[in-house]
Amino acid sequence: MSMDLQAAINRQRILHIVSSYQLDGADRASFQAHLADLLEQYPTPLIELSLVETLVDHWLNIPPLRGVPFLQQAHRTLQHWEDQPICSTLTPGQFQQITALDPAPIFGPGELPPPYPIRHPS
Repeated sequence: MSMDLQAAINRQRILHIVSSYQLDGADRASFQAHLADLLEQYPTPLIELSLVETLVDHWLNIPPLRGVPFLQQAHRTLQHWEDQPICSTLTPGQFQQITALDPAPIFGPGELPPPYPIRHPS
């Protein structure tokens, strides 16, 4: 698969998560600009995981966290992972239930380790 096609698929996965949970909020232009910045700085699988981790962290908030504040929280998670091991509270099955996406690009295909070592809290 060409890199351009893979990059488009990876971006589409992120947009699927955003649209599924209406994460962009009222100011879509600012949200899209901030998301574009994240896409330039981080690998898309890590962005996906940070979006879902942030979604789960704020699952019970009323009103739900949306828009640029949501992305800022996801960005803080990504920044934390720069200095610390990636620690996910999600299993591949939970990720798939929440996103309806194949978890293999994030967690690895099962028989191989993931491209980014992910720990689960003990």
